[in-house]
Amino acid sequence: MIHLEIWSDIVCPFCYIGKRHLEAALNQFDHRDDVQVVWKSFELNPMAERNPGISVYENLSKKYGQSLAWAKQRTEEVSRWAAAVGLRFDFDRARPANSFDAHRLVRLAARHHLQDRAEERLFAAYFTEGKQIDDPKTLGQLGVDVGLNAEEVEKLLAGENFASEVRQEEEEAFSLGVTGVPFFLFNRKRAVSGAQPVETFLKALRTAWAER
Repeated sequence: MIHLEIWSDIVCPFCYIGKRHLEAALNQFDHRDDVQVVWKSFELNPMAERNPGISVYENLSKKYGQSLAWAKQRTEEVSRWAAAVGLRFDFDRARPANSFDAHRLVRLAARHHLQDRAEERLFAAYFTEGKQIDDPKTLGQLGVDVGLNAEEVEKLLAGENFASEVRQEEEEAFSLGVTGVPFFLFNRKRAVSGAQPVETFLKALRTAWAER
């Protein structure tokens, strides 16, 4: 068995692209049924404002002290990388958000063995559909889309369930020296950082299998 932990953030485009690269590698891996994938929380900006009412371009421009033209050029490059793995990013529609509650929703989904489905749905909601992923009503519907019980999701979002678990996973990442995502850790021995090529993931899987 290979235990694969992935630290990721819903609003990280390279995390979504990296997910596709890993999936392509798993499709070529002879023992894919023996790989247990566990998604873990990481916030690129824990202090991100909820529903700030600005565009992704304005957000990037402010964060990096660059022009709007620079921000648009940068997102166009990322969109091309995404398209190469079959993803459609629509940064014109994407809305900057605080991802903390989305991570709590993923933790709830994990309890019902729906974690990967939740990650996929949230990524698509943010990068393709332009949904406000820190809005409770929107998150509630996304939870139902995944297959979660509506009342259970509503209770989650109205309280603080899984908040400590999210913080613990983030602290765990920091203790491992993780400073950016996506970050993939195979059997706590070998790591792959970033949305690396499919071949890199396949090599890591084969090495982890040989060393298990």
